Amino acid sequence: MNVGVIGSGTMGSGIAQVAATSGCKVKLYDTNQNALDKSKLALEKVLNRLIEKGRVDENEKSRIQGNISYVNSLKDLHDSNLTIEAIVENLDIKQKVFSELETYVSDNCIIASNTSSLSIASIASSLQKPERCVGIHFFNPAPLMKLVEVIPAIQTSKEVLDKSVETITSWKKVVAVAKDTPGFIVNRVARPFYGESLRIYEEGIADFATIDWSLKTLGRFRMGPFELMDFIGNDVNYTVTETVFTAFYFDPRYKPAFTQKRFAEAGYLGRKSGKGYYEYSEGATKPAPKEDQELAQQIFDRVLVMLINEAADALFLNIASAEDIDNAMTKGVNYPNGLLAWADEKGISWCVEQLDTLYAEYHEDRYRCSPLLRKMKKENKTFF
Repeated sequence: MNVGVIGSGTMGSGIAQVAATSGCKVKLYDTNQNALDKSKLALEKVLNRLIEKGRVDENEKSRIQGNISYVNSLKDLHDSNLTIEAIVENLDIKQKVFSELETYVSDNCIIASNTSSLSIASIASSLQKPERCVGIHFFNPAPLMKLVEVIPAIQTSKEVLDKSVETITSWKKVVAVAKDTPGFIVNRVARPFYGESLRIYEEGIADFATIDWSLKTLGRFRMGPFELMDFIGNDVNYTVTETVFTAFYFDPRYKPAFTQKRFAEAGYLGRKSGKGYYEYSEGATKPAPKEDQELAQQIFDRVLVMLINEAADALFLNIASAEDIDNAMTKGVNYPNGLLAWADEKGISWCVEQLDTLYAEYHEDRYRCSPLLRKMKKENKTFF
């Protein structure tokens, strides 16, 4: 298969590596020759590290490198069977690129976007054949993360969806098919991990270190929410939250936090700026958490039930299947357990009671219980 990848940044380069490793002939396109040179050098370093770890040998390295060519003209993608765009999250720019690309490729070429938050229907509308457009959303770093969300627009043909799923599965990825709604699965369902943790901090219940410790200790999350926001970048994470909030017509469940907005405005972006919720300068020490088990349980239960509620609502609104939702969270963001499976483990009654307690205390729509959880409690059902 001939694959075109548009954009040679970290994500585009990662997607090119995945496709090339699977035996596809890849053309990686960028208008910036320096960016292409940087991508080529980065792949060399990645493959050398894999050789050191015994994951590949010199022949495999040469095969992967030989499968990628670097081009700076969109016309060079004319023979692609599949193109995947991984450029800036700007609808106008994506539409312009897609509109031009369509004039070069064959009628059978699938044109896909790696967008994490924009409407696939809006992107597809720029094409003469919108039925060929689909969302194919990889997670960073693309070669390591197993999950890929495949998102059909309302215009996408069944043939294009089936072919996309088949192709990405052949690249040894786990596919979750999601409805074209803001945040798809992962970026929607994961919002409370950050948002509710920020709310707990803003209420003065616990500091950053204690909240992170609670979720890592009791929840077995690899990183706490504040560590993770610092890793992602407060500017990036805040923008995703604001985008989802706006796209959902300002539903209070997705309301951004002033704390994160102020940190982003101050330039406290996290690891990349040397300071975020924690200090990252040389010799900086991390503050110690308050190791109070009762407090930790309170924090963990509150964040977990909000995550479960979001996952349940995604299922209620047919965003994806229960299996795909749980796969998305375990394979896309490395959650220690699928949220719907976690709900079964904790008990559906427990989930409803926790949410009703929060709603009774705050009287905020943010804490409304998913109708699906209420129905399941009444009918004594489980997700699995």
